[in-house]
Amino acid sequence: MADDKVRLQKYLAGAGVASRRKSEELIEQGVVRINNRVAKLGDSVDLRNDTVTVRGKRVFQSKNLYYILLNKPRGYVTTTDDELGRKCVTDLVDVKERIYPVGRLDRVSEGALILTNDGEFANALMHPSHHVPKTYRVTVRGAVSQKHVEALATGVELDGRMTAPAGVRVIDKLEDRTVLEIVLYEGRNRQIRRMLELFDYEVMRLKRTAIGPVELGTLPVGKYRDLTEKEISSLMNKTTRKE
Repeated sequence: MADDKVRLQKYLAGAGVASRRKSEELIEQGVVRINNRVAKLGDSVDLRNDTVTVRGKRVFQSKNLYYILLNKPRGYVTTTDDELGRKCVTDLVDVKERIYPVGRLDRVSEGALILTNDGEFANALMHPSHHVPKTYRVTVRGAVSQKHVEALATGVELDGRMTAPAGVRVIDKLEDRTVLEIVLYEGRNRQIRRMLELFDYEVMRLKRTAIGPVELGTLPVGKYRDLTEKEISSLMNKTTRKE
């Protein structure tokens, strides 16, 4: 049946191997095989009968797609398996398919994390050109000056280049701490912590409260829910690009 055939690069992207463009490069490199035959650009995959491998490892694309929002607790690593034996976020989600996190939250951070088995969706959502905003509630020890709030919003230098402009505002000021809302439009490693460390601020708590239009809301810590069709559609609209 024609409906059971898809272009090879789309199949690879959907399986989480790489983006469509990167998948095309893999095909051109000769490391992709269909039924033990070296694949070429323009090939299609029969979802029912064909076996696809990349560098000898079989690739699967599930017909049952999952889009899950997890309220990640502190103490869990954002991976599907950890060689150090630490707790993984996938341990918290009970689904029959293999799913994986989209992007990262470091072990001591918490909050909104999307997990899926739709590789093409995950690759698009993580692509740096899309600038999907991510909102964080950050508790900092001590008082944060307005001067530093403005500097964080304008951009600071990390690893020899400036960070993108961010949304930064003070939510609350207490005697010994300041609560900030920070909206990032890029995703560098430990970016918020490193930005604040430049001004000698200690992050006491960091919680991601939203990914684009997807809000954590009242979802309990350690629990998860399916994304709504509206949320999935909105995220896909933000990540649609020509390939």
